[in-house]
Order: sequence, then C-alpha cells, then structure tokens
Amino acid sequence: MKLWLTKNKNYQILSKRVELDMPPKIIDKVDFSFKIDESIIIQYEAQAMYNQMRQITKDFRTQAMTLCGQSAARENKILWNEIKGIIERFPQENDDGFDAEPGYAAFKLYYELREKRMKLEVEQSLYFLFEQRVEGEINNPEEEIIAPTLIRPKFIFNDPKTAARRRIIELAILKCKIEKCFLHVLLQMLHNVSITNKNIKKDKLFGTKINQNNSIIELINSQATQSQIINRVKVKKKKNYGRLVKRLKHKFKLANVTLQKSDKSKVFHLGKIEDYRKKSKEYMEKTQAYKCLGKEDPLPELIQRTNKYLLDLRLAKWITQKQYELLSIKPNEVELSHLYYLPKAHKPGTPLRPIISGLKHPTIKISKFLDDLLRPIFDGMAKETTVNSRFELVKKLQQWSILNMSENIIFCTIDVIDLYTMIPQVEGVLSLKKMLDYLKLKKVGGLKIETIIRLSRFVMQNNYFSYDGQFYHQIRGGAMGSPLTLTMANCYMFFFERRIAKQIKNSGGLYFRYIDDLFIVVNWPVRHLLKQIDKWKNFDENIKLNPYIGSFATFLDLYMENRDCVLFTTVYQKPSYEPYYLPFNSIHPLHMEKNIPFTMLLRVIRYCSTFQTYLNEREKLRMALLLNKYPNKLIEEQFNNVLLKCNIDQPLKNFNYDKYRQKVMDLPMKEKVMIDYDAIIFIHFTYCSTMKSFPVKFHLLWNKYFKESPINEVRPILGTRNMKNMQRRLAFNML
Repeated sequence: MKLWLTKNKNYQILSKRVELDMPPKIIDKVDFSFKIDESIIIQYEAQAMYNQMRQITKDFRTQAMTLCGQSAARENKILWNEIKGIIERFPQENDDGFDAEPGYAAFKLYYELREKRMKLEVEQSLYFLFEQRVEGEINNPEEEIIAPTLIRPKFIFNDPKTAARRRIIELAILKCKIEKCFLHVLLQMLHNVSITNKNIKKDKLFGTKINQNNSIIELINSQATQSQIINRVKVKKKKNYGRLVKRLKHKFKLANVTLQKSDKSKVFHLGKIEDYRKKSKEYMEKTQAYKCLGKEDPLPELIQRTNKYLLDLRLAKWITQKQYELLSIKPNEVELSHLYYLPKAHKPGTPLRPIISGLKHPTIKISKFLDDLLRPIFDGMAKETTVNSRFELVKKLQQWSILNMSENIIFCTIDVIDLYTMIPQVEGVLSLKKMLDYLKLKKVGGLKIETIIRLSRFVMQNNYFSYDGQFYHQIRGGAMGSPLTLTMANCYMFFFERRIAKQIKNSGGLYFRYIDDLFIVVNWPVRHLLKQIDKWKNFDENIKLNPYIGSFATFLDLYMENRDCVLFTTVYQKPSYEPYYLPFNSIHPLHMEKNIPFTMLLRVIRYCSTFQTYLNEREKLRMALLLNKYPNKLIEEQFNNVLLKCNIDQPLKNFNYDKYRQKVMDLPMKEKVMIDYDAIIFIHFTYCSTMKSFPVKFHLLWNKYFKESPINEVRPILGTRNMKNMQRRLAFNML
C-alpha cells in the first residue's frame, strides 16, 4: 500500500511537470551545444548547425520525459491492479468461527485515510511546482519570446475586444433569422398550411412577436453585462500575445524571411523569401503549367466573361433562372486567386507544394456547384478501388490478410508526381464526360451532360492568380485549391488505374488509391513487380510514378509490415513529426479540446495490431498531450470514455486486446444526417474566454420566450466562430 501511494504520487507530480514544461533537473541540465568559430564558418552554415544542436537537445528531452512517464505510469498501473485485487479479495462477510466485517471495515478505513493523505501530499507538491513556475516566469520574462512553445499554427489567444466588435453583427444576424422564422410561419398560416398540426391563434402570434423583440434585447443586455463585469475584475497579468505577434512580424520583415505552415504537418517553417522565389521559378519552369501575364490585372475582364458566359447559357436554356442567379457574380464580391506554397519540410531539399487560394475567385461558385454534383457520382463508381480514410484502409487490409497473408507478400506504395498540374485540361474535362458515359447518365441534377462539360471546361480554362506582384494564367492542369480539380483528377486516375487494379485483383492481391497515392499488396517477386511498374509508366505520358517496394510500407499515417506471415500495423510518424496538438490553453470551446484525446486514442486502438504497441503509442500520446498543457485528469477521463463509447467494460489487457480491438473495428461508421433547414436555426458567436457560460444562458432564454410560440418546433443549434489563429496572424501567403 505504501509503495503504491509513493508511486502514484511520483506519477502525478511527473505528469504535472510535463504539463508545466518543468522536466526533472537530470533531464533539464542536458544541453548538446558547443561553440562554433564563425570567423571560419559562414553565418548561414553556423546557424544551421546551432539549429541541429537545439533539435538534438529537444529530441533527447522529449524522449527522456516520454520514457520516464511511461515507466512511472506502468509502475503505478501494476501496483494499482494489485491493490484493487487485494480489496476485491478481502473477506467481507462472516464465516463460521471468523468475524470478517470489523476487519474489512478497518482495512477500508485505513485505505481511505492513506489515499486522502496521499492526495494532500500531491496537492502540496503541486503547489510548490506552481510557485517555481511563477518564479521562473518572473525571472525570465523574455523566455516565451526567445523560444515560444505556444506559437503554433492552431493556437488562439484570448481577444475579447475583437469578439465584442463581432457580437454586434452576430446579434443583428440572429434577429434577422428569428424574424425570418416568424415570417415563414405567418405565410404558411395565410395559405392554411400548418407546421405543428395545431391551431395557432393570430393574437398569440403577435404576442410572441413582442416577446421575440424582448428576447433579443435581453440577449444583448446579458452579453454586454457579462463582458462589463469580467472587464472590471482584476485578473492576473498574462502574456501580451498581440504584442508578440507584432514583434515577430517586424523581425521577419527585417530578416527578409517568411513563415508558412509546413505541408502535411502541424508546425511552422521559417524560410527566406529569396529561396521561395527561386523554387517557385524552378517549379513553374519544370511543369510549364503557368503563363505570366505581367502587371495587367485580368480580374475585370474575367468577371465580365463569366457573367456573359452564364447569361448565354441561360438564354439558350442550358441552365435555369435559379441556377443562373446562383452562379452569377457581383464585382464587389470577388477577388483574384493568389498562389502560395507549403514547404515539404519532411522531404530532402524542402520542395514546395503549390496552393492556389481562390475562395472568392469568379469561377469558384461554378466549381463548387459542379463538384457537389459529380463527386457523389464518382465516389459510388470508384468505391472498390479508392479509400476515403485511413481507418477504411486498415479495416480492408485486415480482412484481406486473414486469408491471403503469406511470407512472400510484399507491400508497394506509388506516388503520382505533380498530379494536379500534369493532367492536361482537355483530357481532364474529357475524363468527366467519360465517367458520365461509363455510367450511362443523360442528366445530373437536371443538367444535361453537355452543359456540365461546358461549365467544367470554362472553370479549367479560366484559372488566373497573382504571385509576387505579377499575374499568371494556368494553362495546364487544375488549380490545387479548386473543388472541381480534385474530382477531375480522381476521374482521370480512375480510368488510368483500371488495368492495374484488375491485374492486381486477378493475382489475389489488394489495390487501393487515395488521390495521388497508390497502395498495392501482392504475392509477386520484387523483380516482376518492378517490370510491371515500368509497363504501367507507359500507360499515360502525363502520369509519372515513383514507387517504393518492401516487406513493410507506410501509407498516409499507417505503418504496415509482414511479420512472419502476420500483418503488423501501428501509427506512423514522419521524420518531421512534432508532438504538437491544439494547446489546451488555446481559446477553443472545451468540447473541441476534449475531442482530441478521444479521437487520437481511438486511432491508436484501430491502428495498433498488438497490445504492447498499443501501450507504447498510448503513453506517447499521453506525453504529447501533457506537453500541450492538457491536464492528466482530463486525458484519463477521455481515455476511459473511448472504452465506454465502444461498449468495452473491462480494461484492455494482453489476453483480451485482440477481441476488443476487433469490436472497435466492427463498429459502424456514423452516417451523415440530412439537415432539415426549416426545423433548425444555426446561430454563431465568436468564442472568447467570457463565452464559456453563454450557451446555457442562450438556451434558457430561447425556451423562455419561444417555447409557447409558433416557432417552438424550430431547434436552435449554437455554434462558435473562432478568432484568428497564429497561422492566419503570422503566415503571409501573398508574397
């Protein structure tokens, strides 16, 4: 008992140390750094070496703390199971000649007193830890500036002033939505259409209208009062993140560097603007997909051309009046797309991934409209050869391996190089027509096939954007960022891969594709597979394949290996992986932060094929969450919720892990629920620290004023609108 209490105390203190970024002295003192003579080595190379030193020190500290935490957690778990067994086996009822009740009562009292004492000792130790933390922050006020641990893409700091400014507009929108609901009910009453299948009196409607106005006033007063009260309270001085952002921007400008979120990662990448421009020029010359237009802005002509094209289709009755109004654009609502790059920090040389941001581009409405029509059709057509999620791949791979896994099975992953920009625009549009002809469709969503092809061609041929003060026209491929481009690329790849998928399937293998990543498991000699890949490369001159073959493979975030004819899977982390999740002290609603440990542990159970791998990945996840300020109590609570949601009533052990993991794998995926917009009203407010109790107050007010009104069956759904995160504040995409 005494040993368990000591180990439990050590484990909780260690978890809090990780959360507060206060490693033990034996780990904190380690520093792999040495002086470099900058009179010999140039500054750029010296800085790169210093960065490597810091990375080595950081990796050591993270791994050492992870190992320390895993050992402490394991010791605590083993001893707790022993104590639990002793308590359960302790005799509680009297037998012949043996009075057990007083002994059990005394033992239970002893256990409760020792546990209470342990909790007090833990609270005392944690108090001194917090004191050390505060003292360190006072003595080192610039520590966060030099090495900001929270300056990550998703972090949001508290900004109640911005939230208060937005709230005026948000309350006005709410008022309009409520009035629209009342108007909808009134119009239906005038046409003798009942919503609630009850008789509604007109005087009740007018009375409700007054209550509706009062409810809006009370909402405004309630929110304003709440903000005023909180603003009057003197709170502990916190770091000024707004000033920190301004200082960082100023330093970036002086150093002529740019900050971007790295591709397929959760961290920032700092690079020189000259390097970005050089790599951008090399990429454009390699792909020959972009034509420079100089300084002449093509936006005015593009707006006029788009509206004229839609009007011609309307006059020719190719589209309806409703579709014309939906797709036409107004000059004050659009802006030209801009090109920016995401650095692939996990690859040698840090290549760039081009992204064309065109949320307000003149053709974006047409692109979204066509994508909504065509993507469900493609998903149904290609469901046998494509996967839409990692879990879907794990499930199908596991089912296949039960009957087909052997010692000669090899894995092959193939990357399609520059898929979006290498597909010619004409062939891409024709692949959409080929799909519709393949399915023998004459119309989709009331539109003729020829209309869809015309609109698709217009979207693909009118991709214009700006970059570094110049304007460009994309003459090859589609814009990575346009909704239609993904569907077009998927269609093109579907007809390219048909012979490959058939060949693999006939050989008893497994073939899947996720956008531009191909995955193959087959019982072929490596030399034979390489010959087949060389043949596949000649199927289409626009598709360039880059294969990897071996007894193991990584696909997306999944690691797979053939271990003695048994499939082994676990979570895969790229070399550029950082133990970063949304920080717990970021200004996000609590339910979002609770969802992270829940979903990440669920992923661990789905991916890890052995119990020991599951234990290792679970403790890695726990350590990463602690480093991101998540309380250990919340982590443990969400880990237990995973088991409860999956109807697992026992702790996972070595003997039952396979059984319960299969139970998790067999759980049905949640289907998308169709939304009845007549019965639901969506309300959004900007979230800040003063809004934690607002949802409860809002629903109380709603029930108070609208429960007996004609819109009593309209259900409000309160959502949050986030403020700018660090990525939006620091990353400047328009170079």
